[in-house]
Amino acid sequence: MAPSTEDYQNIFHWAETQKDGSIPSFAVRKNDPYTYQCGFGNTFESEAIEGTIPHGQNNPRRLRFGLYAEQMTASAFVAPRAHNKNSYLYRVRPAVAHQGFTDLPDNKDTESCFLPINPRVHVSPTQLAWLPFDLPGSSEKVEFFEGFKTLAGSGEPTLREGLATHIYSCNASMSKRAFVNSDGDFLIVPQQGALDIQTEFGPLYVQPGEICVIQRGQRFRVRLPDGPSRGYILEIWGSNFELPELGPLGANGLANKRDFLYPKAAFEITEERWEVVYKLGGKFFKSTQQHSPFDVVAWHGNYVPYKYDLTKFVNVGSISVDHIDPSIFCVLTAPSRDPNAPLADFLIFSPRWDVASNTYRPPYYHRNVASELMGLIYGKYGGRSDGFQPGGASFECGMVPHGVAYPEFKAATETAPPEMRISEGAIAFMFESSRAFTITDWAMRSEKKHEHDPKMWDDLVAPQIQELKRLQAEQKN
Repeated sequence: MAPSTEDYQNIFHWAETQKDGSIPSFAVRKNDPYTYQCGFGNTFESEAIEGTIPHGQNNPRRLRFGLYAEQMTASAFVAPRAHNKNSYLYRVRPAVAHQGFTDLPDNKDTESCFLPINPRVHVSPTQLAWLPFDLPGSSEKVEFFEGFKTLAGSGEPTLREGLATHIYSCNASMSKRAFVNSDGDFLIVPQQGALDIQTEFGPLYVQPGEICVIQRGQRFRVRLPDGPSRGYILEIWGSNFELPELGPLGANGLANKRDFLYPKAAFEITEERWEVVYKLGGKFFKSTQQHSPFDVVAWHGNYVPYKYDLTKFVNVGSISVDHIDPSIFCVLTAPSRDPNAPLADFLIFSPRWDVASNTYRPPYYHRNVASELMGLIYGKYGGRSDGFQPGGASFECGMVPHGVAYPEFKAATETAPPEMRISEGAIAFMFESSRAFTITDWAMRSEKKHEHDPKMWDDLVAPQIQELKRLQAEQKN
């Protein structure tokens, strides 16, 4: 019997699945029905029928089987080679074969304009949190894109720089419908229930503890093999996700390139009505067509959706003293126009060893420029209130002070802890940005919202004030 999603949540690191070399190694969870290609940022090619892709050219006068060549270009045509992103798809019908666009009703719980002039968003220095968000009731049918609700963000998609953070909750598989985000890239973080995602490039199976990235303009359909699903989405505009630089770490560590998995071509041919739902400028539209949008027989290129198993993340940190900056937990980063500040980072806090000595181990009290929105995929995360639960979220805006409650500070300063494993059976994550977030109406009015109680620091013990005053007087004299 194949291991379950929960079995993988109980391991300390993916390396445990290899049984110290006593079994053949494997790269994909045993309950994943698909096979993949690997290597972040590679140029790939994949054929569902061998001999389909033309070689020596991209768009020959005639393609095998009478297929159509279609290029998807995601960068400026003159972008430097290292930043040029495109793919060629060889398909039964080109995407242009549709019956026009019609408007769809606005989703009142989503937002795309986070400029303070928008009365539907709010600036708040308060440390906010939300209890786990509800799944749809059994009396309603909610598909993946219909279950979007926006928490916070910055910028606006037509300006081509910014981001939005959403939660999704759904209980129905998409049937003859596909979705495409024409605004930007989706980083999808399932928290409950796996997602079986059909893309134009092939299928991805994404479970809690894994993530996937569906990039701008790529069509996909979500089915729910485990029933209702809930999770988080980081949407970025005007940028693509990259791996963070490793600097003095050298060649290895954090998220390794070979652990990112890309789909293999798989196509379907149906001559029946399909809807393709578009998100553009935060608005929703649909087009109809009489053929499947997933009819790609073969493809090649470097603009491809992908997934990553978070249990493969290679944690690094101090092995002597002092708590290191959270950049050591960065899985993916998206650059901004400021070369010294990212548009967005995706960080995780997963099982790891804590071995530094003679130092204060929990996160120290701090203020930093980043906006931070955290969520919990599974398990318990130390240093947060009991209200921080899987499926919920918390938010701290830039330069607002934050840190652990006093009892945790007191315990950490009075006891020299042994070498220990921390965050066992848990993965928390953070969407972090150099940009200031505004909070949506939906998030501010949600019955799940609560605020960090400032009383958690009321028990702070005053330092040796009288001694400090005495020494200060002596120095003045």
